[in-house]
Amino acid sequence: MASAPIRFSQFNASLNRNAEGQLVSDLSTPNNAQVKAVAETIQRVNPDVLLINEFDYVAANPLQPVQLLQQNYLSVSQNGATPVEYPYAYIAPSNTGVASGFDLNNNGVAVTTPGAPGYGDDAYGFGNFPGQFGMLLLSKYPIDTANVRTFQNFRWRDLPGNLLTNDPTVDNPATAVEENLGGFYTAEEQAALRLSSKSHWDVPILINGKVVHVLASHPTPPVFDGPEDRNGKRNHDEIRFWSDYVTPGSGDYIYDDRDRSGGLAAGSRFVLMGDQNADPNDGDSYDNAILQLLQNPDVNTNTAPTSLGGPEQSRLDGGKNLEHRGNPAFDTADFGDALTASGNLRADYVLPSASLDIVDAAVFWPTTSDPLYYLVGDRQSFAATPASDHSLVWVDVQTGATPAGKTLTDDLGFLGQTILATGFTPIGAAGAIDGISVPIGGLSGLAYDAVNHRYYAIADDRSSLARFYTFTADPTTLATAGVTFTNVTQLKDTNGQPFATNSLDPEDIALTPNGTVFITSEGEVSPALGASRVTNPFIDEFDLATGQQVRSLPIPAKFLPAVQDTNGNGCE
Repeated sequence: MASAPIRFSQFNASLNRNAEGQLVSDLSTPNNAQVKAVAETIQRVNPDVLLINEFDYVAANPLQPVQLLQQNYLSVSQNGATPVEYPYAYIAPSNTGVASGFDLNNNGVAVTTPGAPGYGDDAYGFGNFPGQFGMLLLSKYPIDTANVRTFQNFRWRDLPGNLLTNDPTVDNPATAVEENLGGFYTAEEQAALRLSSKSHWDVPILINGKVVHVLASHPTPPVFDGPEDRNGKRNHDEIRFWSDYVTPGSGDYIYDDRDRSGGLAAGSRFVLMGDQNADPNDGDSYDNAILQLLQNPDVNTNTAPTSLGGPEQSRLDGGKNLEHRGNPAFDTADFGDALTASGNLRADYVLPSASLDIVDAAVFWPTTSDPLYYLVGDRQSFAATPASDHSLVWVDVQTGATPAGKTLTDDLGFLGQTILATGFTPIGAAGAIDGISVPIGGLSGLAYDAVNHRYYAIADDRSSLARFYTFTADPTTLATAGVTFTNVTQLKDTNGQPFATNSLDPEDIALTPNGTVFITSEGEVSPALGASRVTNPFIDEFDLATGQQVRSLPIPAKFLPAVQDTNGNGCE
């Protein structure tokens, strides 16, 4: 019998303060409005394992703010929400606000006094005092503290192929200055710089007799720098570290703070969590940094957390969001919307290992009509941000045996069907493309436009022009009244040229809020392979009105089918 799903959550809760000791002061009473909003958000979602980013580390008594958060907020019902108890916690030092002794921002002064102007820029990780913007892990399940691994002191230069010593704008400052690229780090600085802007943790959690490694981090934002993009490159390599750590054979170079070497043991279960400060499509990431994890075959990305509030706020905020390529349903953070800002982005991740099944996932971002909207607000200013500019992200995973089958809801009912005649059947006045009558062949994908009350169907017929249909139908009278085709749109490449007959093998169609459609194809015919052979599958985006291709998105290798010529005849 399968065990109950375990909810893993990540929340950049903005529980950092500008002055050392201020967080303890705020947590010492039960009346801080921001902490109450954070606590209620956590209570509403009720995670089993929760990583909080931006939680100040207090070296004198690290557990003091943790205990105060539990006692004065999480254990107290907020607005009728059920209190939540976390008997286990892990917190450790952070590189943020730790003086490096170097002039890391190249302003001519190495600032070593906490709180002084420029101190954060010269610290190993940005922070006005040691421990600012740290991390906290809370769990309802025991933590195997004896086997925790931390990587706070891992040096950036020790990452093979890193972007520190293998980048001419950093490795050769003289050349970089000549090219006005702003070379930064001296040889001494390169030798001392740590990779992690906070830390990287591998925290084993004991869940129902099984070990699940929580891999926690908070890479630096890929902004607040210059043309040399030192923060963007550090963010990239902080993410790269985890990709190597979970890939068997790729993390042999890694050493932890106790000088133990190697990456995660092959076959280990893990959940990688953190504000990665990297969106796969938008923002300022260096070389789409997060794809190092999203395309890693050892990471389960079959289900991505989404919300209804993200798309709504993207529309309401406008500005930079209107230029974004990514689906706002995946957004987790509400940043500035000016055209010079970042807009709303997917920054926070909960990524289970491929060995864990995802049962459910979501971003806690209620819409304006949701009774819990007050916990997020419109986040257009500090005053309008009740908890944080980041939303809590959660994923439910199955750690035990997976049930053999899945149960569907009982209220599904078959309403009827319409059988369409194949062959060159005219579709009224709209049934021709450039004067050529097109056939109604097989329909392999269907999408519904709820605003305009019409359907879009992709043709699976490879004997004629690549196209999609538009039609209307009443589901309640479908069996008797059938459907009414209103248009047919031919698919064209980026130059506006029609795709050749038999060139695509489309399978599905999905509408976007941007006046485009995504169409999947099993592949594109390769003349070198013959008319019956196709190259790898892909997803293309087309303009809804014209059918012209906007962009092509090749499928990552981790999702490609694995084929083998088992009988040696050249066929899979």
